[in-house]
Amino acid sequence: MYMNFRKFTNFLLLLMMFVVVNCREKPSPSAISTSVANSSREYRKVYKVIDGDTFWMKDGFGQIEKIRLTGIDAPESRKSSHKDIQRFGKESKDFLTNLLRGKKVAFEYDVQKKDQYGRTLAYVYLEDGTFLNDYLIRNGYAKVVTFPPNVKYHKHLLASERYARQHSLGMWKEK
Repeated sequence: MYMNFRKFTNFLLLLMMFVVVNCREKPSPSAISTSVANSSREYRKVYKVIDGDTFWMKDGFGQIEKIRLTGIDAPESRKSSHKDIQRFGKESKDFLTNLLRGKKVAFEYDVQKKDQYGRTLAYVYLEDGTFLNDYLIRNGYAKVVTFPPNVKYHKHLLASERYARQHSLGMWKEK
């Protein structure tokens, strides 16, 4: 009888631990983002902003690495062979340039680390923990564009775009 009671008690204890662990509130993507940024060991200085969603970094050997912000698309700020300048492109680039001037950033990667053009795909964080991809969308300087399988923060970014649209921020202002 004592053995059955002991097994039952152990079972209840394990069950309670399981319930406690699985019922804890899950952190929001922004809470996750901040903790990832703060625990990251490598912050690198931005070399040059190309447009509202792309910038260059230099590695320790002076080689340039092109960083493309994952999950977002900013309006084009310059004409290329296959794209024209878009409305709010200059503002988007200027906003990112001012935000990153003299700053160091850390990266978080999704499923794919490079895109088809060889650019590094990253979620980017400022030293103060700001989730840059989200910050640009939430302030109306970019919109959500995700390409599976890189969809880690898709829902979070959509909520930020909804906010920017509802508050007519950045590119969502009336012309």
